[in-house]
Amino acid sequence: MPPKFKFTREQIITAALDVTRKNGIAGLTARGLAAELGSSSKPIFGLFQNMEEVQNEVLSAAYMLYHSYIQKGMTDGKYPPYKASGIAYIQFAKEEKELFKLLFMRDRTGEKIEENREEMRPMLNLIMKNLGIDEDKAYFFHLELWLYVHGIATMIATNYLEWDIEFIDKALTDAYQGLKNHYAARSTNNERKNL
Repeated sequence: MPPKFKFTREQIITAALDVTRKNGIAGLTARGLAAELGSSSKPIFGLFQNMEEVQNEVLSAAYMLYHSYIQKGMTDGKYPPYKASGIAYIQFAKEEKELFKLLFMRDRTGEKIEENREEMRPMLNLIMKNLGIDEDKAYFFHLELWLYVHGIATMIATNYLEWDIEFIDKALTDAYQGLKNHYAARSTNNERKNL
């Protein structure tokens, strides 16, 4: 008869997520997780092959939480959907600092990172609709603005900045308007060249 485990996989993943929130991914050890569970490490290794598997599950759970921030931000109607995605990203960095670092500030050496425009499709569609530009321009617009958003989020996650949401809202509006004007001017200049 196989052993009966005191914890479920989900309970262990939740505890591992909590350890990561407190101590970062480097603090997610078998000993630290067992302490969080108030147990030995035996139940962990009865349900997971190793700590790498636990860390992968934490990564997946962190992505799910992040996506819920974005989804909620874009649907609650407080901000226009495109701006809401940026504010939700920054809010995630502010409220879930260690999970943000895990997802967006870890060393990616050796990872195969592919550009996937299909994942960006909702954002690109919003930009194309709002600005009347083609997909390639929308893609670069999004990348340029996302660099700005990521910079703010990174500085907040590392406690470099303590901006409130009103200031962030204004800063994002200014950056958006600046890029929008830049793309409009570029388009006008290209039209003049073609005359």
